[in-house]
Formats: sequence, structure tokens, C-alpha cells
Amino acid sequence: MPKMKTHRGAAKRFKKTGTGKLKRGHAYTSHLFANKTQKQKRKLRKATLVSPGDFKRIRQLLDNLK
Repeated sequence: MPKMKTHRGAAKRFKKTGTGKLKRGHAYTSHLFANKTQKQKRKLRKATLVSPGDFKRIRQLLDNLK
């Protein structure tokens, strides 16, 4: 059986932390900033962790990622 390949699209969007959790960036950060408050924009800058409900599904795409 051939090796499992890492999903390259997912690999570009998620990073593994030292403890094995997954980090992700926020949506709503590409344009239309005039309609967003300063507080919103500030909070969107910081990365966050993948929610437990999505973790298992995303982990399968990234099984071979270091």
C-alpha cells in the first residue's frame, strides 16, 4: 500500500503546536476593513486553536505533518 500523503492545502493553513494541538488563522482578514471595528481587527490578527469538533477531521489530513 502506498504512503499516505499530507493534504497540502491543509498543511498551508494549519501548524502543529509543541503539545500537538493545531493552530489556525482567522477568517475575515483579507479586505473590507473599513466596516470592522479596531477591536475586531486586533483580535483577528492573533492565531487561535482549532476547535475540538474539527480537530479529528483536520488531524487526518495532516497525519504525516511534523
